Amino acid sequence: MRNVKVAATQMRCTSNVEENIAGAETLVREAAARGAQIILLQELFETPYFCQKEKSDFYLYAAELEDNQAVRHFRKIARELEIVLPISFYEKKNYARYNTIAVIDADGEILGKYRKSHIPDGPGYEEKFYFNPGDTGFKVWQTRYAKIGVGVCWDQWYPEAARCMTLMGAEILLYPTAIGSEPMDQAIDSKDHWQACMLGHAAANLIPVVASNRIGVEEEDDSKITFYGSSFIAGPQGNKIAEAGRNEEAVLIAEFDLDQLEVQRLEWGIFRDRRPDLYGRISSYDGELYLSK
Repeated sequence: MRNVKVAATQMRCTSNVEENIAGAETLVREAAARGAQIILLQELFETPYFCQKEKSDFYLYAAELEDNQAVRHFRKIARELEIVLPISFYEKKNYARYNTIAVIDADGEILGKYRKSHIPDGPGYEEKFYFNPGDTGFKVWQTRYAKIGVGVCWDQWYPEAARCMTLMGAEILLYPTAIGSEPMDQAIDSKDHWQACMLGHAAANLIPVVASNRIGVEEEDDSKITFYGSSFIAGPQGNKIAEAGRNEEAVLIAEFDLDQLEVQRLEWGIFRDRRPDLYGRISSYDGELYLSK
């Protein structure tokens, strides 16, 4: 057996970066005290979700990997507690800006980074103003405890991303998130749809999925989002093992036997019976196949 305990967390964010980092540390320490070895924090937890409005002042939130306050802080925490921490941050690289994950291993070393591939653009979620499309491609890391793949928020709606990371050997998929109400219509509630997509990734790939969302009401000028939390951990049949509420800070824990799950994936034959020679259309925008000249 090769057992690993994972944790999903959720919290409110304020305009005070130090306060947000301290709050995140409190949740991380609670999760570690409960035995978690891989702990997920939500997307862009250092600040409020600044993408509600297009404001150039918010470009100043960005920092290079080596200078980011949260990454520096949680490298020390990871080393102290011997835990794996994917840390979401706003990355500056010359004149580019990315929505990035730094994967910190249990010795505090940075294994690498992933830049969010799919960038949304709509009322309240104006991310194309702030982020370049990620150029790293999907990534998988061998951490001390498991081989993990990490997508960021809008990435979680794409089955292609989950399948690619699983094909690359991921044993657990993690999705830090910032999602809530729609400012143009507060009656829209995407919570069930949001969860269903990721439960489908778990079931289709026979792999655990961990999702961490933020909570609380955040306003920017005439825009308001009520983040609905509902962070969860799913088992490899697409079953919800643990789920947080919409409003409270939370730490969720689940344990998986990775060796047993590998055997299950092989037994089901899902990957054995794939036909990648028939899937060319999925790499097009319009479903047409074009022969290169």
